[in-house]
Amino acid sequence: MIHPTAIVSPGAELGKGVKIGAYCIVENARIGDNTILEPYSRVCSYVEMGSDNQVHSHAVIGGEPQDHGYSGEKSYVKIGDRNIFRENVTINRATGEGFVTSVGNDCLIMEGVHVGHNADIRNNVTIANKVGISGFVQIDDYTVLGGMVGIHQFVRIGTYCMVGGMYRVTKDIPHYTLAAGEPLRLMGTNVIGLRRANFSSELRKKILLVYKELYDTSVVFSSSLENLRTKLENAEDTPAEVLKVLNFYKDSKRGITFWVGNKDRD
Repeated sequence: MIHPTAIVSPGAELGKGVKIGAYCIVENARIGDNTILEPYSRVCSYVEMGSDNQVHSHAVIGGEPQDHGYSGEKSYVKIGDRNIFRENVTINRATGEGFVTSVGNDCLIMEGVHVGHNADIRNNVTIANKVGISGFVQIDDYTVLGGMVGIHQFVRIGTYCMVGGMYRVTKDIPHYTLAAGEPLRLMGTNVIGLRRANFSSELRKKILLVYKELYDTSVVFSSSLENLRTKLENAEDTPAEVLKVLNFYKDSKRGITFWVGNKDRD
């Protein structure tokens, strides 16, 4: 179903059941089955979109990157299935020949969110209104970002994290944590999010204990990290989630947001 006022390129590839509303523009893009484009939305060239997505009014998917290093090379936006992009969302193509800005499956990206070039947003991520995501940012599964958060380029945010609204994120946020405050701090583990995800009480306690040992102020952080790796990586009963926390610290480019903890929540 294509509204007569819509402009659809002859090079566009449309799946079964695609609905394109009034005054939409679809360039040389690939759009999967049962995807809905609401009126006035735009899907640019070099976008590959899966099935059952919803693109609301005035969203622009696949615009050129806002990057001085971009020189017209062919790059992409790749989007999975069952995502919702609300009004005025913008998602830019990557910088670099053949590189990709990606969004996974089952994400809710609310009104006015900007996703910058080369960003990698995984699955089941919820991003509230007016969040700004800079280039090369990585956001892992099941993470929630509060409204009007600003994220510095190259920052990584782990899985099952919660970032409070209106804060600046300039350093990495490791898995399973709650971040808030100015300057931003890790306030503890994301207790409510982990409960909703059916993490057992025992597993939640093990994750929390790892963070408390890592940030023991009586020991230099690098020593704490090395000691925990030696102890836990060689133990047969160490949960994969705990090892995931330790592995997060290997590849940081921006540094890690500091832990202060919250005893009431812990």
